[in-house]
Formats: sequence, C-alpha cells, structure tokens
Amino acid sequence: QVQLVESGGGLVQPGGSLRLSCAASGTFFSIYGMGWYRQAPGQQRELVAGITSRGITNYADSVKGRFTVSRDDAKNTAYLQMNSLKPEDTAVYCCKVLGSWGQGTPVTVSS
Repeated sequence: QVQLVESGGGLVQPGGSLRLSCAASGTFFSIYGMGWYRQAPGQQRELVAGITSRGITNYADSVKGRFTVSRDDAKNTAYLQMNSLKPEDTAVYCCKVLGSWGQGTPVTVSS
C-alpha cells in the first residue's frame, strides 16, 4: 500500500499562488498515475487534476489554465501548482495513488 503525505497548503489572497506537494512512499511510484482531489465544506469531493505514469495530464474545467500538475519520479513526489487562485478554490486538497489517499492539506483563498 502506498502512503501519501501532502504539504504546501495555507492561506492565500485571491489571485495568489500555492504549490502543493504529494510525497509517496515505496519504490514503484513511477509506474502509477495519480490524482489531485479537493473537497470544500458541504460539497462532494471532486477530481481537480490527474497525471498518468507517462505524464499525460487532465484537469477539471474549473481549473484549466490556472493549475498545473507535474511529477518528479526520482523524488516519488507529485505537485500541483495553483495560480490565479479564487475563493471558490478553498478546500482540502488530497492526492490519490491507486486506492491510497493522503490526509489532505487545506487551502484557503480569502482577502
């Protein structure tokens, strides 16, 4: 089972940027795709961005052009660069690899 630890969340003003990290245990991270999800209070969890083992990416329409997902297999780490943040991006962000989830990192966008 893969263990995942997210970091990089915090409080940011609208229009600001954050970079989230998802560090994975194990030696086979490079062969798996992964996804970034978020859950806002009172809402269902949604897929924000995904990246395959070959680096093919996909994004939710709400974040296209603002968020970028990437991975560094040498570091067993995936990233989510979030730019032009909006208040509606406020949520707890989690990463998922296979059936494993991280504990999440909170992002608050507010002035």
